[in-house]
Amino acid sequence: MVLNHKSGARPSEGIRQSSRGEAHPALRTPSVTVEHSEARVDAPPLSVMEISDLGSFLDMEPVWDSLVQRAGICHPFLTHTWVRTWWECFGGANELRILAVKEGDEIIALAPLMRGPGQLYGLNVLKVRSLSNDHSPRFDFILTRRAEESLDVIWNHLLQRGDWDVLELQQVPESATTLESLPKMAKSRGLRAGLWSSANSPYLPILGAWEDYHHSLSGKYRSTQRSRLKHLTQLGEVALEVISSTEEVQTALEEGLRIEASGWKGEVGTAISSHTEVHRFYSRLAERAAPKGWLRLHFLKAGARRIAFDYCLLYANRLYLLKPAYDPGYARYSPYNLLCERVIQQAFQDHLEEFDFLGTDEEWKLSRTRRTRNHYWLFAFANSVRGRILHLAKFELVPGLRKSRMYLHLRDQVLEWMPTADWWRRGAASSAAGRMVRRAGARKEVKCVELPANAD
Repeated sequence: MVLNHKSGARPSEGIRQSSRGEAHPALRTPSVTVEHSEARVDAPPLSVMEISDLGSFLDMEPVWDSLVQRAGICHPFLTHTWVRTWWECFGGANELRILAVKEGDEIIALAPLMRGPGQLYGLNVLKVRSLSNDHSPRFDFILTRRAEESLDVIWNHLLQRGDWDVLELQQVPESATTLESLPKMAKSRGLRAGLWSSANSPYLPILGAWEDYHHSLSGKYRSTQRSRLKHLTQLGEVALEVISSTEEVQTALEEGLRIEASGWKGEVGTAISSHTEVHRFYSRLAERAAPKGWLRLHFLKAGARRIAFDYCLLYANRLYLLKPAYDPGYARYSPYNLLCERVIQQAFQDHLEEFDFLGTDEEWKLSRTRRTRNHYWLFAFANSVRGRILHLAKFELVPGLRKSRMYLHLRDQVLEWMPTADWWRRGAASSAAGRMVRRAGARKEVKCVELPANAD
């Protein structure tokens, strides 16, 4: 691809420029102004700058976080701190491909992407995908003004590069402009695209008084909670402990991760401490979040002993639940349910706007709220024979197979076997993993973009 530069000078290493404009001046912090969705009549054309080296990415922190604020993003999962920490721990063999949309010399949008090898139904593919994985609750492009135009030039840049088989964006919220517009743009360019329904994440708006909210919960729930607390109190005073200071973070976090690993997650290898890169991510994130005032590590104490734990981030006056855990030795008291109730009560007292449970719509979350946010994975496939085959497999062949009698028979056999497994009996049956297995074979809602009339 030919890259044009107004000055004729070579751009800084790790930065590609498509269309006109200089490279490094765009890394300055733009002034924060009220954004307008409509473009000015005399607005300059947009261009794309590609950032592929870590140094240039790190230099972008002031610009990046200013854009997050101007875009009205009220969660921490697109902040520079989060994305940087994620990349350092999970980037692996991928290469950065952050696309910055410029209006003149000012960056007005970001597409935090990477490129690397992957697989799709056993086929080796090259993916351009979001800087996210299973530990990323939410993802989107960072769009301020001229959002549709920004998406359009991002698409053009990706197509000009042409060195990928699949574009994959994970956990994009249903309300995102990206989710609505990118599939249409793919269709207009002759590409096949589709959406895969992912997590429905419960959240609780903090409205009114705690007493009114608590009274709105079912009588059975409130009675059960009172009974659990009464019995637990016999072991000692029950109290909520909140750790947020930098000095206490690492010791408290290790204690919390010990609690998480003491249950079934430790036995099956899904605990944070079971994987070096995952442990590094949550530890490094805590170290960086604490000085910013974001970190909240909550413990439920019975006497002097910590028996339940969660890892939360407080951002934009909203509390986000990343990881809950409890000591299995106290399972009969349902200690995390008691901890969660106290954390929510504290959120009311602190006049927060929302408590976001994140993850999937598990029963223990839905007992506290019925509101959920839907998320999708967005896939787009290169306009090639290989791309058409991959789209066919993802959105037609595999969904069709999941409705076949043979598949349903195999699924039923697995579901009959799972409850006899030791790890299942030790607690996974009541966990998110257990629910996923019980739902195995339940066909995910798949929305396919209508193919262009002239598609091959």
